[in-house]
Amino acid sequence: MSSVPGPAPAYEILAVASSAGGITALGRLLGALPDDLAIPIVIVQHLDRRHETVIAEVLERRTNLPVKLAESGERAGPGMAYVAPPDHHLLVGPDGVFTLSSSELVHFVRPSADLLFESVAGAYGDRAIACVLTGSGSDGAMGVSAIRSRGGTVIVQDPDSAEFKGMPEAAVATGSADFVLPLDEIAAVIRGLVQARKSDEQR
Repeated sequence: MSSVPGPAPAYEILAVASSAGGITALGRLLGALPDDLAIPIVIVQHLDRRHETVIAEVLERRTNLPVKLAESGERAGPGMAYVAPPDHHLLVGPDGVFTLSSSELVHFVRPSADLLFESVAGAYGDRAIACVLTGSGSDGAMGVSAIRSRGGTVIVQDPDSAEFKGMPEAAVATGSADFVLPLDEIAAVIRGLVQARKSDEQR
């Protein structure tokens, strides 16, 4: 007799990647998420590494969620948004602890969405959601494949609604996307996924 599978484990992290056009897209996404979101959000946004960034302050003005630059050794907490600092790869360990790395560029960028997503896939498996927003290039495509292969959920902004289509198109082309959505529909799907899994786990 085959056993009935139990409920899927609750989601524990949301990883988001964006590049060109990303500040506006991130502001809209974060602004539409509830401030009591039960999971942390970890963000890679490609930034000019030659300048000090104010991205955390800019995004925090557009959302009720606290937003900060991730620090090495810090542990991700629910209802917080963490942004990879310029010129550093951001990795997440199994215990939710961040590592910042100045290792070589990946696809000509640092921070790399691929490295973030791959670390999240390894640490969280089917408890992870990955989201790719507007951006040029293909960063994030290998990473969403890693997320999907470990049972995680992949959301990609519909390239037709993206200011820059490169990253969303590359992610969609992997065949790993569970949802391909206009930007303004993504937050509602994330809320629904997190709440549904949490309810299932509590039954």
